[in-house]
Amino acid sequence: MPLFEIHSKGVRAIEQKNFSSEKQLQTLVEKNLITIFNCRLVASEFSTGSVHAGRIDSLALSEDNNPVIIEYKKVESSELINQSLYYLSWIHDHKGDFQIAVQKKLGNGVTVDWSDVRVICIAPNYKKYDLHAVQVMGANIELWKYRRFKNNTFYMENVFQASKTSTPELYEGKNPVMVEAGRKAALVRKTASYTIDDHLKGRSAKIKSLVNTVREYVLGLDPAVEEVPKKYYVAYKISQNIVCINLQKNSLKIFVKLKAADVKEPPRFYRDVTTIGHYGTGESEFSISNEDEFERVKPYIELAYNKVGG
Repeated sequence: MPLFEIHSKGVRAIEQKNFSSEKQLQTLVEKNLITIFNCRLVASEFSTGSVHAGRIDSLALSEDNNPVIIEYKKVESSELINQSLYYLSWIHDHKGDFQIAVQKKLGNGVTVDWSDVRVICIAPNYKKYDLHAVQVMGANIELWKYRRFKNNTFYMENVFQASKTSTPELYEGKNPVMVEAGRKAALVRKTASYTIDDHLKGRSAKIKSLVNTVREYVLGLDPAVEEVPKKYYVAYKISQNIVCINLQKNSLKIFVKLKAADVKEPPRFYRDVTTIGHYGTGESEFSISNEDEFERVKPYIELAYNKVGG
């Protein structure tokens, strides 16, 4: 993944450099967790106790209030994935320890959502055997590749992310984007708490068709976009949520990660929900009931995608 600097007479490759230590990489990510993954730091170098005898690099809480484990390596190493899975097993058996850590760092009013636990591995490269292993093991693990350059640029790329996309009836006979969504469905974790089917159950044909239109567009923005059904909404994310949809009886509420100032010439069905409680993440709400209205929402979704670094 070369990086080029543009000059009047052409381009010039920027030389790469690595971090002097894993701690330097860890510190950079932890200080910028909100920007990179939209997560809140809970603890750094968290001890798992004398019996388990481990130390989790970073513990965090996602924007959906799910636990997050982050592990780092400054060199290619299969140990990174093994460690992460080891800590994933630990956190499921020590939910109380994590909740206490959250309360100490973020306050007693924060409730942890245990329907999902996110595991993030960050390294410069991964062996092909590791990429194959995470595809078949079924754990909710994300592999992120990084590069650091001498012009003080830091680049991250998602090279694997387990998917919860499902519902063959929605993409059958559709475009290649939805066919790819069907392929991802084979990787659905058996422990998944919610599916897109749960949200579509009992909905009208009109709403199902509208959901299908939204899914095709958002998943088509980037192959790395993941569909993550939650209890009350469906999120679409890469490193963090870009857009969330909440199904109503006769409409969809689409929450886009944009501030009110970013929504120029808003349509009549828009409102700023920065200070209003709602399901899903995103400060801009669009309530739509047909595909024509969704056409007016598309530019704002694309803008949110670009702003989160897609």
